[in-house]
Amino acid sequence: MATSTDSLVELHDISKEFGDVTAVDGIDFAIERGEFFSLVGPSGCGKTTTLRMISGFETPTGGSVWLGGGDKTGVPPNERDTNLVFQHLSLFPHMTVGENVGYGLKKAGVDETTRQEKISEYLELVDLGGYEERKPDELSGGQQQRVALARALVNEPSVLLFDEPLSSLDRKLRKQMQVELRKIHEKTQGSFFYVTHDQEVAMTLSDRLAVMNEGKIEQIGTPEEIYREPASAFVADFIGDTNLFDGRARLEGGRTVVDVGGEGGFSFVTDDAVEGDVTVSIRPEDFRLADDGTFEGRVVERYFQGDQTNYVVESDDADIADVRIVMQGRETPVSRGDRAAFEIVEDAPVVFQD
Repeated sequence: MATSTDSLVELHDISKEFGDVTAVDGIDFAIERGEFFSLVGPSGCGKTTTLRMISGFETPTGGSVWLGGGDKTGVPPNERDTNLVFQHLSLFPHMTVGENVGYGLKKAGVDETTRQEKISEYLELVDLGGYEERKPDELSGGQQQRVALARALVNEPSVLLFDEPLSSLDRKLRKQMQVELRKIHEKTQGSFFYVTHDQEVAMTLSDRLAVMNEGKIEQIGTPEEIYREPASAFVADFIGDTNLFDGRARLEGGRTVVDVGGEGGFSFVTDDAVEGDVTVSIRPEDFRLADDGTFEGRVVERYFQGDQTNYVVESDDADIADVRIVMQGRETPVSRGDRAAFEIVEDAPVVFQD
């Protein structure tokens, strides 16, 4: 991968081994200036190790790390223009909010007048103006997160690195902080690199994201691209909810027809040029009730969730596992125990060659 004047962070064939274990296996990607870029994947896939190599806390076994157009491989963390927001905030409990935010500036020898101006500016940025004299234990969890964010931003690093900072928050507060992070990113126009196992957070926050699995990058793209055009069955299953089916593709009259299951299964036409055994991904929201549907079965579970209702439908074909279906809105015309027919939204299935 060639270096680019628009790229702030570039990883070139980066790998990291710990003894016999390969944590990161020859990955490449670039983060553009002003971009919110996320690295998402299951626990143990190599995400945090990748972040630590960008920040300088780990040295790659192979490959190179470029920051701001220069090769920073082997350069220590304090000589890189980056800053970290950790999962564990590590605010100094004996210091005030203002002292916590200004700690890095003080260590850098910034004079007190400038330091106080910067502290006020960045506390205003995170909607904590006037909180300078409070102690961390006087703040809510979300406010403490914003103090940590102000502390990381105040030194104005070229790239801000996040290591799952919202994972300890409850769901409602996590959603609020997602909105706050997007606002702050838009205000600062900075480059953010966010590591998480939470697909919802990554999809909500990111301009682009990379999906990682077992040390490798499976796909890089916008949230929409990755959700609607997953590159593998792993990506389809990890990002959002989906139904995965075993199928068989065949050519018929110049078209590709995919059969799922046997006599009680279903078939659909695809533009994908595939033949033989395949894996099929169909999102739960891509089924519609129909009088004469493609797929039929019996509703065995029904879960009302306010804005949507989730169904589990048992297929008439024993070779097809229970199918998850989502219906939006107020109408819930199907009850548990009912038989129902469903059609599949055209072009919704994604087919992977086995």
